Amino acid sequence: MTDDPAYLTTKELAELLRIKERKIYDMAAQGEVPCVRVVGKLLFPREDVEAWIAEGRSGPRARPGPLPPILVGSHDPLLEWALRASDSGLAAFFDGSLDGLDRVIAREAMGCATHIHDSGGWNTATVSARAGDLPVVLVELVRRERGLVTASQNPHALTRIADLSGLRVVRRQRAAASQQLLDGLCQEAGLAPETLDYAPDTARTEDEAALMVLDGQADAAFGLRAMAERLGLTFVPILEERLDLLVWRRAYFEPPIQRLLSYMDGPEAAARAASMGGYDLSAVGAVRFNGGGD
Repeated sequence: MTDDPAYLTTKELAELLRIKERKIYDMAAQGEVPCVRVVGKLLFPREDVEAWIAEGRSGPRARPGPLPPILVGSHDPLLEWALRASDSGLAAFFDGSLDGLDRVIAREAMGCATHIHDSGGWNTATVSARAGDLPVVLVELVRRERGLVTASQNPHALTRIADLSGLRVVRRQRAAASQQLLDGLCQEAGLAPETLDYAPDTARTEDEAALMVLDGQADAAFGLRAMAERLGLTFVPILEERLDLLVWRRAYFEPPIQRLLSYMDGPEAAARAASMGGYDLSAVGAVRFNGGGD
């Protein structure tokens, strides 16, 4: 707690600004400086004066503090493995593309993995609208196959989104781009999303979604080929999506992000992706959007 008085006198303000007291009276009379008049005496609220001085500042601002070495956003099993195998030093908190975008904008993370389907195809229109004035860059990580994950031998004969009608379907969290994408595809197929028979539990990662099918908690999930093949489940392809990395431009050049991107573009990641199935790493690191700002 500060010992400084809450109010400055005319003399104290003049000394602070290094001008004559007469000038302070003129400024107060013209409403150019925050002040109050008490029993005929001018007083200047210290907090208001400090804010008033800050508003008149020009030139470069102080650079914000370091970003926490955390990657947020969409879960991906290949990316999760690469974070460890690359010795990136990045921690992970995967809770959906939209959640990750909010956390990056709030400077709670270095970057986020995102696969939001929008008017620009994947991610670019959304990032441009929400973070375009910030010094961020969007680079491609992988292309991955997404579709219907169901039990081995496809007992419900699934071939398309409309076939989900009447089946127990895995629900993803609201901030997951995959749930939004599924809702949109259901509408295109003439299937109202709210009429789906969702399983009681919510899957927050691709692993959890596929495991719910394996354990018999759901008949189908809108998931990844990589997870279906890992667990011996049937995969019905629907589309190929682009998983991008949105990262602060300053953090892009720092070792954690560079280690991760270099590793994702290397032979070990390529071999791992081939063994998992459903991945295309041919454009790792390609810049898809470059935001404004310093």
